[in-house]
Amino acid sequence: MRQLQRVIPASRTSDGAGVSLYRSLGQNPHTRLDPFLMLDEFGSDRPDEYIAGFPPHPHRGFETVTYMLEGHMLHEDHLGNRGDLKSGGVQWMTAGRGIIHSEMPQQESGLMRGFQLWINLPAAEKMKPAGYRDIDASELPEATFEDGIWVKVVAGMVEREGRSLSGPIQGLTTDPLFMDIRLPAGKRFEQPMKAGHQAYLYVFEGELSASAGTSLERALPARHGGCLGGEGPVVVEAGESGARFLLLAARPLGEPIVQYGPFVMNTRAEIEQAVADYQAGRLTG
Repeated sequence: MRQLQRVIPASRTSDGAGVSLYRSLGQNPHTRLDPFLMLDEFGSDRPDEYIAGFPPHPHRGFETVTYMLEGHMLHEDHLGNRGDLKSGGVQWMTAGRGIIHSEMPQQESGLMRGFQLWINLPAAEKMKPAGYRDIDASELPEATFEDGIWVKVVAGMVEREGRSLSGPIQGLTTDPLFMDIRLPAGKRFEQPMKAGHQAYLYVFEGELSASAGTSLERALPARHGGCLGGEGPVVVEAGESGARFLLLAARPLGEPIVQYGPFVMNTRAEIEQAVADYQAGRLTG
């Protein structure tokens, strides 16, 4: 089975116009897991921690996945697209050669909770046209199995107890798997992994344990991520209060990464070009 090789505690920070969040992957260049660049968890019932949202800002060279657990965000971009991201839904956006967009809360009170994941694009796709897909909660397959384990699939596929759940995102170069999983106390979950794919766990409720390569299990408490090495399936077990976590996996690109804020390219020259294009109004042209 896959071994838990590194634990990354999420770090509290803020982004956008002051949105409070916890960042696991992407705190710095040493906390990435190819092709995953960043994973943020946002969640608050205090409007002052989210109401300012993410005003217009640019991206180039990667994809963003926003998974909303609770709340309502409005997306608008330079192409004239508008999308409502509501509880349980997902937006999968490909920045490609360039997009300028905003993500603004559409609520004045209540709980705003979810995740944003950044996935790198290969060099051959970094300058392709931008696009995005809004995925309503009703389009995301989910199931509760006989042992009480609940699974929701955004990308990839899970087969369990004779049932197959295929997420709406398929056919990308990185071949991503994105699952939201809830385990009752003491229950064990196993998910096969494709050979060579990187795998990452992020616990946001309860506690998980995973193999650390010995007879001992290593605990992952809430707001901690775990990088899994080796080959074989991912096998985890919930603690005494159960657990809810994201399971992410994808094919690594093995390419150089040069990042400057919202631009992720392969060389410094490409970053300088992205900045020049943005300043000259050519980023999205």
